[in-house]
Amino acid sequence: MSEHHLATLAVRAGQTRTHEGEHSEPIFTTSSYVFASAADAAARFDESVKGNIYSRFTNPTVRCFEERLAAMEGAASCVATGSGMAAILATCMTLMKAGDHIVCSDSVFGSTIALINRYLVKFGVEVTYVRPDDNDAWRRAIKSNTKLFFVETPSNPLSVIADIRGIADIAHERGVLFVVDNCFCTPALQKPFELGADLVIHSATKYLDGQGRCVGGAVLGSEQLVGKDIFGFLRTTGPSMSPFNAWVFLKGLETLELRMRAHSAAALQLARWLEGQPGVSKVYYSGLESHPQHALAKRQQSGFGGIIAFDVEHGRKGAWAFVDATQLLSITANLGDAKSTITHPSTTTHSRISPAERERAGIGEGLLRISVGLEDVRDIQTDLERGLAAVRAVAA
Repeated sequence: MSEHHLATLAVRAGQTRTHEGEHSEPIFTTSSYVFASAADAAARFDESVKGNIYSRFTNPTVRCFEERLAAMEGAASCVATGSGMAAILATCMTLMKAGDHIVCSDSVFGSTIALINRYLVKFGVEVTYVRPDDNDAWRRAIKSNTKLFFVETPSNPLSVIADIRGIADIAHERGVLFVVDNCFCTPALQKPFELGADLVIHSATKYLDGQGRCVGGAVLGSEQLVGKDIFGFLRTTGPSMSPFNAWVFLKGLETLELRMRAHSAAALQLARWLEGQPGVSKVYYSGLESHPQHALAKRQQSGFGGIIAFDVEHGRKGAWAFVDATQLLSITANLGDAKSTITHPSTTTHSRISPAERERAGIGEGLLRISVGLEDVRDIQTDLERGLAAVRAVAA
């Protein structure tokens, strides 16, 4: 369906109707499949004949989700996983070995840093962290054993924008694979493959679902890297996506483009308003003209997304007062939901990394992150005003 536009792919791609003629995609809740003969079973297992084998690694509902997301991202292959972190783990375990080196943005999700520092390093993988917006730093970090570049753009939670095309060129000059976490923008707002990425990672839990219902992830890329290599890891180790979750994500993809436009419009309105509020010392949102990578974000994204971060006065005391004063926003660490959420990153999403790592990533005690949902923006603003009043009361 490559001739179709994104909205059409989001609704139609990947589905193969059964003999029942169903209009909506079915959920195949089965662990195994029946073969026509011993020869048929052998042919499936040795992969000389394509077909379902076992739902740990072949399931029609999961495959529909994989093919639809691949069509939307412009990838040859997709492997769905049980979570976004499982997608990152599967990528690293498949493509790296002891003695290899990864260059990673210092502005990534806290669990990504913990995965690298606590587990990959234990198995002999070296890591260098660099600023995502410093192309020269990416170039300087390359060693003879560098295997992967990993970046999240926009970053979580500060919306730092990495130059995907520029970093891809640096990686490919030295034969390094370039991985982009596209969680915040999704294919509705950003197409990393068109800018030179080799692999794209998703936490489907976030915007791909869009309503906070299920946990899942995905890795996308070439038929060799993803369809064979990373699929082989999934087949053996089993960090699989369930058929039910895949079905939920399929329903989420149908409205992805509409939702991302709405999230982006509301977030931009609120970010502009927050910039002028007493008690707010800085707002981090790439849609603002004051953002240092605003021009770059406009070039490589078709929208700015629904995540706003901002610093409030009085550090943790002010931030916690803000959070506790809200009545509409949900106090939860998830994002990408139809419901707006608020998070204090330094004590939640980034609490498992060291204070030095948080400082390097710009995660201060007064930082708050909002995932702007689909409520009326006036009601969200009213709730934020409650939080700001609480910050001002701290000073009094």
